[in-house]
Amino acid sequence: MSKVKPIVAIVGRPNVGKSSLFNRIIGWRKAIVDDIPGVTRDRNYADVDWSGIEFTLVDTGGFELETDDLYLSLLGKQVRIAIEEADLLLFLLDGQTGVMPQDSEVLNLLRKSDKPVLYVVNKIDHEKHEIRTVDFHTLGIEDIVSVSSEHGRKINELLDTIVLNVQVEQSINGQVDEVVKIRIAVIGKPNVGKSTLINRIIGEERLLTSPLPGTTRDSVDIEVENNGKKYILIDTAGMRRKSKIKFAVERYSVMRAVRAIERSDIVLHMIDSQDGPTLQDSHLSDLIKERGRGCIILLNKWDLVPREIADTPNIQEFVRDKLKATDFAFVLLISAITGRNISKIFSNVDSVYENLNQRIPTKKLNTLLEGILTKSPPPLFRGKEIKFYYISQPMTDPPTFVIFTNSSKGVQENYKRFLERIFREEFQLEGTPIKFLFRTQRKGKLKTFYKR
Repeated sequence: MSKVKPIVAIVGRPNVGKSSLFNRIIGWRKAIVDDIPGVTRDRNYADVDWSGIEFTLVDTGGFELETDDLYLSLLGKQVRIAIEEADLLLFLLDGQTGVMPQDSEVLNLLRKSDKPVLYVVNKIDHEKHEIRTVDFHTLGIEDIVSVSSEHGRKINELLDTIVLNVQVEQSINGQVDEVVKIRIAVIGKPNVGKSTLINRIIGEERLLTSPLPGTTRDSVDIEVENNGKKYILIDTAGMRRKSKIKFAVERYSVMRAVRAIERSDIVLHMIDSQDGPTLQDSHLSDLIKERGRGCIILLNKWDLVPREIADTPNIQEFVRDKLKATDFAFVLLISAITGRNISKIFSNVDSVYENLNQRIPTKKLNTLLEGILTKSPPPLFRGKEIKFYYISQPMTDPPTFVIFTNSSKGVQENYKRFLERIFREEFQLEGTPIKFLFRTQRKGKLKTFYKR
């Protein structure tokens, strides 16, 4: 399982160059990995890879700590959330204007957060300007990194310093990951019943053994035991939407979900049965598949749905069709309040975890693929036949298959989905995503399964 990406937030007063530094870092040597779905329209988040270390970079707006301006006040709330979420803070200062009263106010806020801080002085465009950084020592700052986001000066040194700090965070997360075997993230929109479900499990079932120390501030990790097996429940229910700051809180809700998914093996995606799957649920579904996690969809509050919905035939298939990214998921109809089907959750988790880590013998894979190709070979590509030579499974979690072919670009998406459906049915891979990788192999290196 991949480790959670630490969050690095850029903070500071207005007009010190936060967005400029953000854009410089994510474009520097093509370090950006991907933008997080659901928040890219604001260009506030990006996953960055530097020297093999990944972290999530967050750009925050400049803010006034004391202001009557509603917009600036809301930005202040947004930045405070960013500080709470972050594992490392970049306090950006302006090397041209020097120390300003607001800098001291922001610094006091950061110190109260008890988070590690890197002090970065921006707009130091030339070595001769380094003398400007001296004034910032009056803030009680010892170590300063000087950069120029506009010209790219010393950005690589800054990135080196960032990864040195986040490696400590990754090491801590790695130690926590070794405590138990199965980590279960509970995600969903606000008010779908995540906390109620957690309380039902740890209260009525008396499964709680201990809270884990050292967990992230954006979620609550609870160690539980069921039928002699240990699990970690990752509860992200603390964030609630507030109408006046919806634009700020909603984006950080996504960040919480991302971190919970990355830290998990299996995701319990909770949906309010009365509302059904929504667009936001679809975004969460995309995140689950992109991160390669097992999934169980929980239709909660089933005791409250109208009879016409309760009597709907094949409701599970309807939900899977709405959430196409996780159409492989188990679907359970539950009520966290009454306890309906709660006992089935852990048996489903065990099944998904087994499927997620299933390794299939190479001989079985090739036998199945040969049979598929004999009956339903891939369609022609640009008038040429597509040949498959060999298949293997190099990875699990999730099951990943590599197929050697004469044209990796010629395998069409609908045929890939066809293969996935057959493999899922044949090897009982419910609840887990499947990845197919196609590699072009030069003619004559491997035998061909079939001939037209």
